[in-house]
Amino acid sequence: MPKQEEQPKPDSSKPFNPLSKAQLAHSLAEAFLTSELHPLPPKAKFSGAGVYAIYYTGGLSIYRALIKRNAVSKDAAPIYVGKAIPSGGRKGGMDFEAAPGHSLLNRLSEHGVSVAEASNLESGDFQCRYLVVDDVWIPLAESLLIERFQPLWNVLVDGFGNHDPGSGRHQQKKSPWDVLHPGRAWAERLQPCAKSKVEVESEITAFFLANSGR
Repeated sequence: MPKQEEQPKPDSSKPFNPLSKAQLAHSLAEAFLTSELHPLPPKAKFSGAGVYAIYYTGGLSIYRALIKRNAVSKDAAPIYVGKAIPSGGRKGGMDFEAAPGHSLLNRLSEHGVSVAEASNLESGDFQCRYLVVDDVWIPLAESLLIERFQPLWNVLVDGFGNHDPGSGRHQQKKSPWDVLHPGRAWAERLQPCAKSKVEVESEITAFFLANSGR
């Protein structure tokens, strides 16, 4: 069971605000970190939209610091945090009567495919946890989780959550994630990344050194 986070102490000199960022972050973390860990993607079907975290438990040397940290507290350091919003949300719509669908499960399934297609990753080395969240809170929940955990694939190695840009749109550059973990067929059709694999790996090493106390 994850270690419970201490409740932030109210500042007696200020009016208590139950919707302050600190209070919301605590409530979210408490609900999220007590949720169950699942394979990636989860085996059981479920409905809803919300937020999720993905954890790496494999043996790639470049992630040694992450693996070591998670050996002490298995879910201490997700490698990626993301969100899945209901259909229509990306267009600015907010249909409060709409069925939630399976957007969260679908997003985790997409990530499972990316991991399976990567030549140097194994699906069995990943786990996830998720939290179904009311639509209006999803963007804030994702931001708070990223701020709290600083996941490597969010803040440094960009591209894990990317999609195929589609026919005739392959002039964009390959992401650092695809340089580090090649295998997605559509990514191989993109232009070369601005960074080499050696450069990406050096940045990861520096990142772990700078965040060793987190």
